[in-house]
Amino acid sequence: MVDVTGMASPKPRRILIVGGGPCGLVTLRNLIERGDFEQVVLAERRDDIGGVWYLEALPDPDTPRDRPFWPSPAYPELIGNVLAEYLSFSNYPFPEPRSEIHPYPSLAETHQYLKRFAEPLRSHIRLSTEVVWVDELPESRGWSVTTRDWREGENGVESVEIWDAVVIATSWYDHPSWPDTPGLPEARAAGLATHAQTWNGPDGYEGKHVVVVGNANSSNDIAAQLKRVAHAPVYRSIRRQAIRRFAFLPDPRVLDVPPITRYTVNATKKLDLELLDGSTLTHIDAVVHGTGYSAASAPYVRVLLPTLTPITSPLTFPSRVPNLHNHILYALNPTLAFIGAVMSYTPFTLADVSSTWLTLVFSSRLHIPDTLDERLAGERARIARVEELRDVGRAKEGRELSSLVAYHILGAEEQRYAQGLKDEIVGVAPEYEKVLPEWSDVDWKRREGMYERKWASLMAEQEAE
Repeated sequence: MVDVTGMASPKPRRILIVGGGPCGLVTLRNLIERGDFEQVVLAERRDDIGGVWYLEALPDPDTPRDRPFWPSPAYPELIGNVLAEYLSFSNYPFPEPRSEIHPYPSLAETHQYLKRFAEPLRSHIRLSTEVVWVDELPESRGWSVTTRDWREGENGVESVEIWDAVVIATSWYDHPSWPDTPGLPEARAAGLATHAQTWNGPDGYEGKHVVVVGNANSSNDIAAQLKRVAHAPVYRSIRRQAIRRFAFLPDPRVLDVPPITRYTVNATKKLDLELLDGSTLTHIDAVVHGTGYSAASAPYVRVLLPTLTPITSPLTFPSRVPNLHNHILYALNPTLAFIGAVMSYTPFTLADVSSTWLTLVFSSRLHIPDTLDERLAGERARIARVEELRDVGRAKEGRELSSLVAYHILGAEEQRYAQGLKDEIVGVAPEYEKVLPEWSDVDWKRREGMYERKWASLMAEQEAE
């Protein structure tokens, strides 16, 4: 472990990025073009870049595979909730949308954008390369990284390399969040309860009695697809009315019901669901959970504390990657970084700004605080703020106001946080003032306005049916 007292900002020569989604790709571009490093490489475990935006066909259960399958939580008919300008990396604008009714890019359009963006970076990208372990070396000697190349042999081929710095650019989608409800494990084991992580569209749900849990973006999108094919009504089990930015038009084919309090697999191998109001839904064929994902996790990263210990654990409270400065740098050894560890309204643009900030730190152009106490001041303030908001909810309703009040979900804090990063960048590199996006008051109102635009898009679609 590094002694941070009086330590200068790190200046690594060789940097490995883990994850080939939007966060990893823009980090790769920025480290290459905005820094001066000897070697920058990105490792992606799947056979193409794109992260969640790369929808690989589900494996045929009757066909042997020579590698693991890592599902994307995307689905074929997915339409995004973010306008193209906020999916645009700096100096690489997203194409103009082809539809006025649907100005939000589709899954395919977003994946194609990422593939075009990555094309000049191909020589720096290793596909089918799973990062198995990232181990901190003593005495500031870097990181030992164990990878498995799935292009070679049935079990892959492991190798070990030493890197000066490692950037973790994977987020939450391996870790779906499930309600702690009696009977749910048995329902899952019976194949009657699934998660949005593995939703692959409405095919196979024709005429089925289905319940969708949740009313945020994923649940609303899934309910909107199911209502056209499933038995009416599709039930949407919700705890409270959603915030307005999760757009969903009222529809007689979708009926809201209270939270599920117990799952029971009945004699006909279907589900009976007890609800909070004492009523019961019987003979349900499937329950799809749009209940989100746990905070970013990297159990394969092991640090010296003082012995080798996974950096993330289910025991960490609140759930988060601990000991981060500015949600990015591991404060005890700032040659380890995380891009995309927090959830935001516009993750593409936030990753662009945060990885530019990281590039300047790694280049010794931008300096971080010397002491551990100063580096962790932001984390302590964020934890205190989240607890304050939760206390407000407990006082008003005797429960949490919203599951969106969490350490790793920025919400309205995104504006201050993102603009703060940009201000630090521009303070040492004014050439990026016009290059990077803004989070000014005027721009923030425009960002929030895109959610109202989604309501207009849905109404236009409904009128066209």
